[in-house]
Amino acid sequence: MTFRKYLVLAGVAVFASVGDSMLSRGMKDIGHISISHLQELILALRNPWIVGGIFFLLGFFAAYMTALSWADLTYVLPATSLGYVLLALIAKFVLHEQVTFLRWIGIGLIAVGVSFVASGPELTHSHAPVSEPAAERELTASRDER
Repeated sequence: MTFRKYLVLAGVAVFASVGDSMLSRGMKDIGHISISHLQELILALRNPWIVGGIFFLLGFFAAYMTALSWADLTYVLPATSLGYVLLALIAKFVLHEQVTFLRWIGIGLIAVGVSFVASGPELTHSHAPVSEPAAERELTASRDER
């Protein structure tokens, strides 16, 4: 895998972690809202933390689509799960949330699982898609055999 691909996967993890953290920070400022009150959700968009979080999550989405264009979902999603480690660190040291020992164990298990996934191929090669003319020839050949 090239440096550029590692950079895209790192971008997915960083953009998601920072975006989610900013959304969390913004929603703590706003307090409890309900999805049944659409006006409250729209007013939440005035909070700069929420707007920043949305922009970082748009960056995540762009990097995620880029990664999916050259690798399998079963590779991309676990490989970018290292963002959970980053997210826990941000939550602990920036948002001052309590991260329990059990959560750290779970995050460690995720990191170990990621190492298994990262050691495999980024793209599984399946049978090449059959072109329309080839598919028609195969269909005609199977009819002639009858």
